[in-house]
Amino acid sequence: MAAPRRVKAVVFDLDDTLLHDDLSISPFTVQTMLEAQRSGMHVIAASGRAQMSMKPFVDRLGSLSVYIACNGAEIRSAENDELIHGEFFSAQTAREIASFGAEHHVYAQTYDGSHFYYNEHSEYAERYAAASVLTGVYVGDLRTFIREERNKILMMADERKIADMLQEARARFRGRVSVTCSKPYFLEFNPLRATKGIALEYAASLLGFSLAETIAFGDSLNDLPMLETAGWSVAVSNARREVREQCDDVCGTNGEDGVAHYLSERVLNRRERI
Repeated sequence: MAAPRRVKAVVFDLDDTLLHDDLSISPFTVQTMLEAQRSGMHVIAASGRAQMSMKPFVDRLGSLSVYIACNGAEIRSAENDELIHGEFFSAQTAREIASFGAEHHVYAQTYDGSHFYYNEHSEYAERYAAASVLTGVYVGDLRTFIREERNKILMMADERKIADMLQEARARFRGRVSVTCSKPYFLEFNPLRATKGIALEYAASLLGFSLAETIAFGDSLNDLPMLETAGWSVAVSNARREVREQCDDVCGTNGEDGVAHYLSERVLNRRERI
């Protein structure tokens, strides 16, 4: 398929989409995004990561207008990291979510600034700290730790258990909380209006571009609202099957710089100047 000729914004997920498996960003991808910016496109990263975990990648790219963190719970300026728009659930709702995790005896964590706070000593905490550049703090039972509103709670378990919990959580918190997965072993809880799709709509209104002239790239369930909102959607080849099936096109894998090659070959080299 051919990408649309006129594109005013490009939005992309980070992990398993733009980032290599070792969490690096290639010079080719950096250069491609800078070229997109210079050609008049808004460049936007949208991740399930917390703001401080996204910041090294935002700085590395150096071409973003805004970035979307915590699955859409935050929209921040790429120039100064200022919070432009935020969504939160109450402390009571956060404790209800923590109780759901406790019922299933799973690892769970929440966030504040450059720290994540977790409920049990686990390999999950060690791996998350290494991948996120955040500092982990053990706090025991999250139900007693949480006293203020939050914008994300993350649980981790094996893929089969997460798949079962996803359906149960969506039924229990329907109409109150957004529940999704960015990795098969992640179960993510955000405020109801915290989705990448709603955040993209807000960014479009803020920056003045058309959603119909937006191209989006992703790989997992938490990317679907964004992919459905954009005028043109592209899944990386390593994306989940159900994501690939719902997209307009497929590009190379994250390890092959699929997003950058798609933009370079199908958008930037033949797009009309804005």
